Amino acid sequence: MKQLIALTLLLILNACEFKIKEQEYEKGPGKPQEESSPVMSNPDISKDFLLGKFDYTKDEKFQLVGSKWSDKEIYLQKKPYEAFVKMAEAAQKDGIDLKIVSGTRNFEDQKKIWERKWKDNEKKIKEKSANAKKILTFSSMPATSRHHWGTDMDINSVDEDYFKDGKGKKVYRWLVENASKFGFCQVYSDKKSTKRSGYNQEVWHWSYMPLSSYYLDNYIKNVSYSDIKGFLGSESAKEIDMIKNYVQGIDRSCEGINN
Repeated sequence: MKQLIALTLLLILNACEFKIKEQEYEKGPGKPQEESSPVMSNPDISKDFLLGKFDYTKDEKFQLVGSKWSDKEIYLQKKPYEAFVKMAEAAQKDGIDLKIVSGTRNFEDQKKIWERKWKDNEKKIKEKSANAKKILTFSSMPATSRHHWGTDMDINSVDEDYFKDGKGKKVYRWLVENASKFGFCQVYSDKKSTKRSGYNQEVWHWSYMPLSSYYLDNYIKNVSYSDIKGFLGSESAKEIDMIKNYVQGIDRSCEGINN
């Protein structure tokens, strides 16, 4: 009788072990898994976040930029801000001063900029997609801007002429040579050399790639044109293929920066 009980227990244990290994196999890298959306599984990243529909001044991941690094009230996510401070301190040792002139802009912030330009252009440009393309030379549609995420910032000036000579030229050269060491990249680089689509070159716009790359991947997987709405001219987003041509229109060499 004891032998029979022992044999039964052994069979039960073997069955349990097999079941556990079977489950581990199904979860492991050797077997395809069902795709799950990081947006849906990670509570820190919602679709509203990707679209800029939140209040960054009340979000614990964001902080106010110190007066040493900006003359305005600007917010950034903490990690990009910490990386910027390290970069700015390194730049100071080389005689270069870096300041943040623009940081996080949520949906409502971007909507104000967009609609002001939309109304100004409407006086001369009646066709909606043409109006949108005119604004998109440098400014993003609400719900599509990288500035929504608190990972991207404009440094020192948004005037291209500032960077062409003198102090500005030295600042830009230093950033090109050193920004990647701190995780930053100029995502809107020269379109002729990189063959990218979308916005014109923005030498002032620098993105903290360890976070922004992740957000961009999530955006592409989870945002559709039905989500881009709530502002003048929003219907033109699909017509001009906003997500493909602009949201994804970055310098792909930036994707390898993960410092």
